[in-house]
Amino acid sequence: MTRFAFLLASVALAAPAFFARGAFAETPGIEKDQLTLGFIKLTDMAPLAIAKEKGFFEDEGLLVTLEAQSNWKVLLDRVLDGEIDGAQMLAGQPIAATIGYGTKGHLVTPFSMDLNGNAITVSNAVWAAMKPGLPLDEGGRVVHPISAAALKPVIDAQVAAGKPFNLGMVFPVSTHNYELRYWLAAGGIKPGYYTPGDVTGQVAGEVLISVTPPPQMPATLEAGTIDGFAVGEPWNQAAVAKGVGVPVITDADIWKNNPEKVFGLTADFVQQNPNTTLALTKALIRAAEWLDADNNANRAEAVEILSRPEYVGADAAVIANSMTGTFEYEKGDKRPAPDFNVFFRYNATFPYYSDAVWYLTQMRRWGQIAEAHPDAWYDETAKSVYLPAVYEAAAKALIADGKAKAEDFDFDADGYKAPTSDFIDGIAYDGLKPNAYIDSLAIGLKGDQTVVDGAVVN
Repeated sequence: MTRFAFLLASVALAAPAFFARGAFAETPGIEKDQLTLGFIKLTDMAPLAIAKEKGFFEDEGLLVTLEAQSNWKVLLDRVLDGEIDGAQMLAGQPIAATIGYGTKGHLVTPFSMDLNGNAITVSNAVWAAMKPGLPLDEGGRVVHPISAAALKPVIDAQVAAGKPFNLGMVFPVSTHNYELRYWLAAGGIKPGYYTPGDVTGQVAGEVLISVTPPPQMPATLEAGTIDGFAVGEPWNQAAVAKGVGVPVITDADIWKNNPEKVFGLTADFVQQNPNTTLALTKALIRAAEWLDADNNANRAEAVEILSRPEYVGADAAVIANSMTGTFEYEKGDKRPAPDFNVFFRYNATFPYYSDAVWYLTQMRRWGQIAEAHPDAWYDETAKSVYLPAVYEAAAKALIADGKAKAEDFDFDADGYKAPTSDFIDGIAYDGLKPNAYIDSLAIGLKGDQTVVDGAVVN
């Protein structure tokens, strides 16, 4: 057994030091060369499609089948059950599964798939009620980003008329759920809590937030079942194209360059197939770099690939609206958005511990983590899920092969990004101080608080 494989196979999977940084190097010998990987029909599955279509998986000795999944729960269960080998995942999924929220199982990620890529869209009726109170620029266009405070009078009026205000998101531990809740709370709207006895996330909320599968979002909005939604592309732009809704904010305006999807595997798979894991990571890094190369010069080709029915299967023009550096709000109001989808630049693919910690803070904020934990717990949990050592080994192997450049990678990182205030409310986030961050947020659980009988108690 090679040194790399031996270290992976012998490490205790529950240990915080799982995959210690800087310990590994490329080794030969693919343990499993035929793989099935899952995805959801969203444009940010692109690294998987590109790795297959451009031959990057094949270059690493892998024969990969990509298989669309019906929803995030099915995808998660199939990875945990071993029916598929790995998948595009919501960044919160490996973390939640590992800590036992929802379906339990130890999942890990060596690769972050992208930054940004989501938006919040409201129905035409809601937009018509919001728009008169919004400021306009010199050209008469609505000024973006839009605060959720502009939505509050609409919510209040609808609830006063006896109709709840319903919002859709894709999964309880999705980035979309946390971004939607962050935006609402920053505008003074209470999104509601999860409790051990009520997993709807609607306890004491001023709005009702529930799950809708991404491809069904525009039709569900058109039917009036929901008043708005948070989803990834191309489904916000599909709502614009169909004339059934208007995006009010992108997630890049909620949290600039936020992490979105990850590539998820079971810890058992990585332990048993360390070289296969390394090969997968190498192929995905190359795909991400291709997607952002030469100032997005390859995006038109990527759009054509993604529009194929076996991948996203949406109209190419709709996918291109966001994938090629623009974003359309109201019909005809298309604005530059060069970083709406980021796949490689800004160290997008590096699995930072601080990204995992942010998701954990939001799980605690909204009650999915019912009890307080010390800062050390957040760090240990992040390190049991995110695998920067595998990423580094893959990147260094690509550099040695002349397929990547050393200056494109953050090898000096300790796994934590520098503190940032690039949020819509300007509140600073430091991944090394999660409890201080949680306590700085006006709406949400803090300290030892819990929710009892619909009320927050200390």
